[in-house]
Order: sequence, then C-alpha cells, then structure tokens
Amino acid sequence: MANAKVIQAKQAAVDVVTSKLRESATTVVADYRGLNVAQVTELRKQLREAGVEFQVLKNTLVRRATAAAELTELDEVLTGPTAIAFSVEDAVAPAKILNDFAKKNDALKVKGGVVEGRVVGADQIKALAELPSREGLLSMLLSVLQAPVRNFALAVKAVAEKEEGAASA
Repeated sequence: MANAKVIQAKQAAVDVVTSKLRESATTVVADYRGLNVAQVTELRKQLREAGVEFQVLKNTLVRRATAAAELTELDEVLTGPTAIAFSVEDAVAPAKILNDFAKKNDALKVKGGVVEGRVVGADQIKALAELPSREGLLSMLLSVLQAPVRNFALAVKAVAEKEEGAASA
C-alpha cells in the first residue's frame, strides 16, 4: 500500500506542474532521447539564460497536471521520455531555443506544447520559433514609430534648404 507521505508528495508535485502549466506564457514538450549529458547540459544552460525552466517529468504526473489545468489535449504527446520547458515571461524563447537546438541535434524532437493556454502541435511551436524575439519585435515597433517623425524632419529640412536656395538666388 502506498505511504500517505508519498501520495502527499506526488500530489504536491502535480500541483506545482499544474500551476506552471496555468501560469506559463509558453510550455514546450520535447523528446530528448538520444542526447548525451553534454548536450542536455548545454540546452539547459541556454534555456536558463533565457529565463526558461526546463524539467524532465514523468508522463503520469504531467497527465494528472494537464487534467487539473484542463489541458488534456496535451496528453497525446506525453509518450516516451518527456522534457518540458516552461516560460512565464517570454512566449517565444522556449520555442526558439528548442527549435534551434533541434536543428543542430537531430536527437531532440519538439512534440507540442501550450501557448497562451491553448494546446498546439509541433508545427505551431516551430512557427512560433520563427518569430523575432521580444527585443526584435520592440525594435521593429520603435522603428515604425520613429519613421513618421523622421520623414517629417526630412521634409522640414528640405523645405528650409529650398527656401535658403531661393533667398540666396
């Protein structure tokens, strides 16, 4: 018979994973089978630097958490060795890092995930990975916002130069 403390510890672990699934902007599920220790260490380092939490979890534990978080569609990809990347702040970071790492290491396979509370497939995770980073998007936005001001300044300068040329002639 299972010990009450063991059951309580497992329930606490399910509760932690459930809260991570609910709070994460993006959760990516991957199969890491075939990666060696050095490769997993490098992947963890890249994810940690981006503020992404990466864990290897038992599928039964994650299935219980998906049921509690009402994300049972994710259960389809919970087969074989499963590693999960949780990102609270940057929705693109885990997808981008895992996708880039998978391109260099054939052993890593992105299986699917959750983006903004919606279960998505591996193709959608890869599409998300192709988006620019948050910083890239912010710089694009800044460039778009500066363009009208820059164009106005150039037009004023051109008018001033034209009037100077007309006045000196």
